[in-house]
Amino acid sequence: MRIPLAEVAGVVNASVIGVVESGLVAHGVSYDSRQVAPGNLFVAIIAQRDGHHFVLDAVQAGAAAVLVSREVLGCTVPQIVVADTAVALTALGKWAREHVRSTVEKRVIGITGSVGKTSTKDFIASVLATQFVVGASEKSLNNDQGVPVTLLNAPELTQALVVEMGMRGFGEIARLAALVQPHIGVITAVGESHSERVGGVEGVAQAKAELVESLPADGFAVLNADDARVVAMHNKTRAEVFTYGTAADADMCISDLAMNGDGCASFHLASQWGSGSCTLAVPGRHMASNAAAAVLVGALCGVPVSEGLEAIASTSMSPMRMQVYSLANGVLLDDSYNASPTSMSAALLTLSSMTADHCIAVLGVMAEISDAEMQHKNIVQLAQDLGIEVIAFRTELYGLPSYETYAEVYELLQKRSANTAILLKGSRVAGLEAVTQLLLGP
Repeated sequence: MRIPLAEVAGVVNASVIGVVESGLVAHGVSYDSRQVAPGNLFVAIIAQRDGHHFVLDAVQAGAAAVLVSREVLGCTVPQIVVADTAVALTALGKWAREHVRSTVEKRVIGITGSVGKTSTKDFIASVLATQFVVGASEKSLNNDQGVPVTLLNAPELTQALVVEMGMRGFGEIARLAALVQPHIGVITAVGESHSERVGGVEGVAQAKAELVESLPADGFAVLNADDARVVAMHNKTRAEVFTYGTAADADMCISDLAMNGDGCASFHLASQWGSGSCTLAVPGRHMASNAAAAVLVGALCGVPVSEGLEAIASTSMSPMRMQVYSLANGVLLDDSYNASPTSMSAALLTLSSMTADHCIAVLGVMAEISDAEMQHKNIVQLAQDLGIEVIAFRTELYGLPSYETYAEVYELLQKRSANTAILLKGSRVAGLEAVTQLLLGP
C-alpha cells in the first residue's frame, strides 16, 4: 500500500526530522529490520528488543522513512517521531483500513481459533484470489503489531482482506476486531493453546468468541460444526451463522474423507452453493476442515464452489506449517511453528499416515497450556500407539530423555534407517526450524 508520509505524520500527530515532501510515499511497512523491503516505512517497536537499535540497518536495507519515538543519530531518511510507536502503528492500521473501505466492501474476513488459523487463512486467501485482489496476513502476523502491518501491506487496490487474529488473553481479539472491522468471522477450533492465561479451555472459548461478538448484523459467522465449543458460539453473534465440517447438518459438509500415502486428504464437499471433490497438496487430515471453511467463505463472497475446490487443491502453506521436504532417505514434515495438544495430535496422525518404514517425531515443549505434564505424556502415549519414535527436545515434560542441542538431534536423525518420515513440532520457544536447516543443508 502507498503510504503518503506527510499525511500519515498528521494522522499520528508526529514531529518530523528531515524533509517530508508532499509527494513522498512509503510502500508498505515492517518492524523487522531483517525483512525491510526497499521503500518500506520501518517502525521501531520497543518489545523484547528495542527497534531503535536497528533503524540504521533498516535504512541500509532501503527504508524510505522510519517511525520512531526518539531521534536516531546518523539516520539519513525522514524520521517520523511519536510518543509511542506501538500506539502510532495501530493508528496507521486504522488509516489503512479506512483507505480500502470502498474497495473491499463486505469482503473482510477475520480468522481465529486454537489451531488452524494460519492454514485456514492461506486457503481462504487462495480461494478469494480467484476473483479478487487479496490482502492477507503474512505468516502469522496476528497480534497488535502484526494486524496493523497486514492492513498497511495490503495491495493498493485490495478487494478482499483476510486477517488472522491471535490471542493470549481476554480482550485481545475484541481489540483486533475493532481495528479490522470484519464482515465475516471464522472460528476454527477451541483447544488448549494459551489456556494457562485464561483459566483453562472454557476461557479460551470465551476469548475466541470475541470475534463473532464483533460481527455486524448483516455479517456472517463461519463456525466449525465438529467442535462443540465453537458451535455454541452461534448464540453470541448478531450475524447469520454458517457451519462447515463432517457433521451431517453442516452447511459445507465434508464426506468421503480419505488419506493418501503422502498424508494428504481427499474428500467431497456438499453445500447449497454447489458440490465437488478434491485432493489437497498439503498433508494432514485436519486440513480438510480448514479447506472446507475456505470454500464456504468463498461461496459467501460469490466464488463458485468449483473454483474454490480448484484453488484449495493447489494451495501451499505458510512456512513451518505442514511443509514437506524430500530427504536422501526419507521425508521431513516441518510443522515447527507452534504446538498445542490438538495440533500435536493432528500432526502425529498425519505422520503415521505417510508411507514410510519408520516414523520419528522430534517434539519440543507445548507452551502455555493447562495440565502441561499430563498433556505432554498423553502425546507420548498417542505416539507409542501409532508406532512413532519420539525424540524430546529441551523439555522433560514428555517423560523421556531430553536432548539439549540441535547438533545432538541432527546426529540422532543422521543415524535413521532408509525410508524414514520425520516430524518436527513444538512451540515457538523450541526453535525446531533450525533442525530443518541442518537436515536440508546449505
